[in-house]
Amino acid sequence: MKYLVVPFFSIWVTMAVSQNTWRNNSYLLVKWNQGWLIPEYSNIAYLSQSTLQSAEITWLKRTLGKNTTEQQYRYPEYGFTLFLSTLGNPSVFGNELAVYPFFRTYFFRRKTCSLFHQFGFGLGYSTLRFDLHTNPTNISIGSHLNMHFDYQLGLKLPLTTSVNAEMGLRFAHFSNANMAEPNLGLNMFYVHAGLAKRLGQQDAFIRSEIPRYKRSHEFAFIYAAGGKHTRALQSTLYFTSSFSAEYKYKAFYKLFFGGGMDIFYDSSTEAELTLKPNSVFKPLDKISTGVHLSQEIAYGNFSFILQEGWYLGLQNPLHSSKMYNRGIIRWRCTPNLLVHLTMKSHLHILDYPELGFGYYFKR
Repeated sequence: MKYLVVPFFSIWVTMAVSQNTWRNNSYLLVKWNQGWLIPEYSNIAYLSQSTLQSAEITWLKRTLGKNTTEQQYRYPEYGFTLFLSTLGNPSVFGNELAVYPFFRTYFFRRKTCSLFHQFGFGLGYSTLRFDLHTNPTNISIGSHLNMHFDYQLGLKLPLTTSVNAEMGLRFAHFSNANMAEPNLGLNMFYVHAGLAKRLGQQDAFIRSEIPRYKRSHEFAFIYAAGGKHTRALQSTLYFTSSFSAEYKYKAFYKLFFGGGMDIFYDSSTEAELTLKPNSVFKPLDKISTGVHLSQEIAYGNFSFILQEGWYLGLQNPLHSSKMYNRGIIRWRCTPNLLVHLTMKSHLHILDYPELGFGYYFKR
């Protein structure tokens, strides 16, 4: 990992002396991470041979409070990260290279110290994957191309007028969203520290009076479609889809609550039930129905949604759990149309991703 520091530092210096206009209100950040694999499954604990070491370079852009949303979130920041990490066993898991955008908000900002948390989601590349003949013990990573999720909690400490230090904790998840098997994925926990260098002019924050939020009721009808692999190491990609009717009570700028009804279609049901002893497939087994509760964190027209659902009516024969979950990233792209990306799971077991489109209106 020591060889990572030299090229990252070289890029940092090169960009720091550049005179491009994007430098205003931005920083270049270099971090080092020391971490551990979280032994969610016994085989991961057995195969983990060493701690994780990673390095990253990040371009970070400040917001100034040009709208109500930016001021409500204490002037958040956003950017892109290039991340390279070992995975605890170079001969089985290999290494990971990831590129992802992120969004950072602050719990509080002080002149001497600021506390932030940061969410990132993007693409990762694994140098090694499962292969029945050459790498049969790697049942955690079934494909080279994967999804990378990153969450950080950290402190920012100003050292000079142009340099900040950062330190804290982070959690990362690496898997292919059940688009290839096997797909146990890897969960990583890190301690991180780094330095951020100011690149250009830093403008002052805009402060203005925030008007009272106008409460409203939102109704939405959404269709989504995706695909999944079964957990029997089959190469077939099975079609999935869903239809949801949702209600949201919008009483605050940042947080909405609601619920809804769901209909799910899973074409893999027949193939998976044939592998279960004493199971008889019926065509209606491909369809399940349920209801859900919803919590939504909004940032302008973008939002992140957590849903907790329960199967009612038509049950899902593939899972013993009566409960399902969904994580959703949503964009209200017009006053009545929305687009979202969702991941369905059963507690910590990921099921499949879907891309959805919907119509919504307010009352």
